[in-house]
Amino acid sequence: MLSKNDELEVEIIDNGFEGEGISKYEDFVIFVPEGILGEKVKIKIVKVQKNFAYGKILEIIKPSKYRVEADCDTYSKCGGCNLRHIDYKYSLEMKKKSVQNTLKKALKKKIEIEDIIGMDDFCYYRNKLQFPVGIENGKTVMGVFARRSHRIIENMDCKIQNKNCQKVSKDIFEFLKNHEISGYNEENGQGLVRHIIVRIGVKTNEIMVILVLNSLDFPCEEEFIDFITKKNPNIKTIVKNLNNKNTNVILGKENKVIFGDGYIFDYLGDKKFKISPLSFYQVNPVQTEKLYNKAVEFAELTGTETIFDLYCGVGTIGIFSSGKAKKLYGIETIENAIKDARENAKINNIENSEFFVGNVEEVLPKLLEGRKIKPDVVFLDPPRKGCDKTAIDTLLNVEPKKIIYISCNPASLARDLAIFEEKYEIKRICLCDMFPGTSHIETVVKLELK
Repeated sequence: MLSKNDELEVEIIDNGFEGEGISKYEDFVIFVPEGILGEKVKIKIVKVQKNFAYGKILEIIKPSKYRVEADCDTYSKCGGCNLRHIDYKYSLEMKKKSVQNTLKKALKKKIEIEDIIGMDDFCYYRNKLQFPVGIENGKTVMGVFARRSHRIIENMDCKIQNKNCQKVSKDIFEFLKNHEISGYNEENGQGLVRHIIVRIGVKTNEIMVILVLNSLDFPCEEEFIDFITKKNPNIKTIVKNLNNKNTNVILGKENKVIFGDGYIFDYLGDKKFKISPLSFYQVNPVQTEKLYNKAVEFAELTGTETIFDLYCGVGTIGIFSSGKAKKLYGIETIENAIKDARENAKINNIENSEFFVGNVEEVLPKLLEGRKIKPDVVFLDPPRKGCDKTAIDTLLNVEPKKIIYISCNPASLARDLAIFEEKYEIKRICLCDMFPGTSHIETVVKLELK
């Protein structure tokens, strides 16, 4: 029987869905972070559960040919990435295999997944930076959270954050230090600045700064605005966000604009989108365009279809595809997102769209019954937990010709597709690497009514 602190040599026989190495010792499964299939490693057991254990690599005895030197100084400590020690092209193969295995277990029919859409330049791709500010060893620090903790690690060059956003964050932190403005202390709830958020429109180069504060009373406010906008002329707006609750949620509900109009713009394809502080907007716009183009390709729109965009957010996929459809309906739970969706439709002169606030499972049946309409194509892009069962049942009853399901979670996708298989045939599946360096993957599936 294994015990904590045992040291042993094992072979990595597989990789899990989060990229972790998997080994066995006398039929006992051991998860080994940063282990790669085919490697022989010496590990130390750090945790033992009833049916499995966790091990930490002490020595790599036989390295994989796909192992590379991680390009980040804080990689071994940070929780943001978990695949930077693996050759990028091989990491794509791992993700594809992981999705294939997940779907294979759930679906009746064997489905071949198309080649994954990767990135040519897979660094500095995020358009939204969120750096915590806190107290470590008595001083204010900014950086990233250590893996599975809220201890802040200072990081001067994050390999997935936009470079311009990182420069702005460093300039903000310089101002905080020079004016002795404190970071937030989670232990006692004291201190002012909790997070620095910087968003950028990659195609417009417009920048938004959000200061997440424990109190809206920010000292030297006018001096700060003058300092940061002179150093970074592309800053179009600055917003103070109040979050004085004991919570892991980053943003509070109250915003106060102190510079600019409170929003920036960006483009996906030829469509222009307004981004507000609380707006959901895909963090990798380069890959988002590729993903949406694939979704529209799967939909095979001719201009005569009524399309529904369920879980529509600020309306990105629906608006992106609206020029090829007769009518667009969008449904989203978050009221602010629907306000943005309606405004985004106006900005792009899209008159064939309507957006509704509420839970998909409640609004969809009422809308279909009240308007006596039937969707031809439905875009589904639910949160990680997947689709609500009522929403799926409604679609199965209404029987749209095509459903294009976009998912960020293979497990919930597999569960939902197994239900859709009752009436729909899975025609095509494609993967898009929206989050290089991490184990996350985006999937787009084409379903056709049998």
